[in-house]
Amino acid sequence: MVTGTKQPNEKIRVKRHKIQQSIDEYTFPKEAYIHDVTFDEKYIHVELTDERVISIPLMWIPTLYNASDEDRKKFEISQNRIMIIWDPEKSGINDEINIVDYLGPTRTAEEEKHLVYTSGEPRKQKRK
Repeated sequence: MVTGTKQPNEKIRVKRHKIQQSIDEYTFPKEAYIHDVTFDEKYIHVELTDERVISIPLMWIPTLYNASDEDRKKFEISQNRIMIIWDPEKSGINDEINIVDYLGPTRTAEEEKHLVYTSGEPRKQKRK
């Protein structure tokens, strides 16, 4: 296939800037505890105790997507603050959401031990 573009033969220069803060000064939360839950017409918004807010499309959770606004709001937060629970006797919804399932992939403690962040280079990781 011929496209009308030419591949450049010269190397691309990358400009690097010195980072202002050490990687040790950044915050990387390891735990997630639910502080509050709100809804709008498209999302469930879960505010965590570390001030993160996770917005999950209602389409991903059929029981909530098909429920009334009134029933959605009849939830309880589990005692350990990691689950949102709807009791079918109180709300007509029978479901539980574990917030960890919506946080994405995380590194295990073993994987963390093998990562070393180098100073002077932004977010570059080297394996031991």
